[in-house]
Amino acid sequence: MVDKIFIEKLKANFSEAYRVIITNKVRTFLTALGIIFGVAAVIAMLAIGNGAEKEILAQLELVGVNNVVITPLPDNEDSSNSDEYEEVGENSEPKRFSKGLDILDALSIQKNIPSVKLVSPEIILDTYVINNGKQNSVKLIGVSPLFFKASNIDIETGSNFSEYQTSNALSVCIIGKKVEKKLFTGESALGKNIKVKNVWLQVVGIIEDKLISEKAQENLGIRDLNQDVYIPIKTFLVRYRDRKIITDNIDISNFQNQNTGPKKRFPRGNYHQIDKLTVQVNNTNELQATADVLSRMIKRRHNDVLDFEITIPIQLLKQQQKTKQIFNVVLSIIAGISLLIGGIGIMNIMLASVLERTKEIGIIRAIGATQEDVILQFLSESVLISIGGGIIGIIVGIIGAYVIQFATGIETILSINSIILSFFVAIIIGIVFGIAPARAAANKRPIEAIRDE
Repeated sequence: MVDKIFIEKLKANFSEAYRVIITNKVRTFLTALGIIFGVAAVIAMLAIGNGAEKEILAQLELVGVNNVVITPLPDNEDSSNSDEYEEVGENSEPKRFSKGLDILDALSIQKNIPSVKLVSPEIILDTYVINNGKQNSVKLIGVSPLFFKASNIDIETGSNFSEYQTSNALSVCIIGKKVEKKLFTGESALGKNIKVKNVWLQVVGIIEDKLISEKAQENLGIRDLNQDVYIPIKTFLVRYRDRKIITDNIDISNFQNQNTGPKKRFPRGNYHQIDKLTVQVNNTNELQATADVLSRMIKRRHNDVLDFEITIPIQLLKQQQKTKQIFNVVLSIIAGISLLIGGIGIMNIMLASVLERTKEIGIIRAIGATQEDVILQFLSESVLISIGGGIIGIIVGIIGAYVIQFATGIETILSINSIILSFFVAIIIGIVFGIAPARAAANKRPIEAIRDE
């Protein structure tokens, strides 16, 4: 019975609150602006945060949690400008010779470092592929069978390279989804032949479609794996090119006058046999220690020449994540300030409403309304303003999230939890900032209220 009476009171109070709000539409809307923008900011902020988290997880899957990446540094000085050559006098020490990053480095790492789980070398060549008169630019990648495991790539159709194909340098390949769609529109490429540069290759596998954003490609040096053609690394070295084998003609005129003046160093270009070396360790906490050991080991094998670079992709991702977290904190502060201003606006307008309605308060108190009844009536108004502002804010926030994604390219993911959270925060703001005006109204005695009027 008591609950039924209380519910009836709530209905009556909300009905009266609705009447008051409708009577002052413009003032109510201006009051609710802070709530509207605050709720919209919360929804947009959480949508951006969810999108950033998804992007980081996707990038983490691509680069691998426990991977260390070693890339060579080619000697690319401009050989056309003799002023840039390094002059070597009688008392100066000539630059040390390095054999470059090669397959032997990969084998040595796998054999001698206990924390290493697997090693995956890569050789990259920008070239073209031809099939049925169609020519497309591709990257030809020489890899070991472990490459797909190290890069978290699943082979959707077909199979990985077999030991026989790898050791015998057979002309086989695994291609990306986009290569298949370009060359074999509407049909499977499995078992068919494609011509990459001047070598015919049989397709033995197609990798799953990988969604890689341009930002990930730029920040982490990740290729669009869907447009690559993969072959066994031995096939690459035998049938395409091995940089350790010098085939270019040597111009001996450079050495004719070596005794008549200071010696000059000529750049070697890219003398590294492989272009990338991915080392996967057993545990994440061994990443930095393994990277330090790798640096010392490879430098020693390269005659103390630092012609390589070691990066830990997960650390780059953590830096990106930290930057995005700071961005989310700033958005949270903005959203909090907007909600705070909205709450202050509600309290301000409700206090003004108390002054305007002192006679009304006095009359309802005189006919028997209790302080609780007055508090409930004014709280109903503030909560109704918050509910209205919250609903409009949800609509603005959803639209804003899509606008941000369309305008900036930043992926946003809306969640029902963020919408519910922002809506309940708006209601709480209405209750908290409506208490003081409601008490101020309830504390007016009937005779004093009428006299004040």
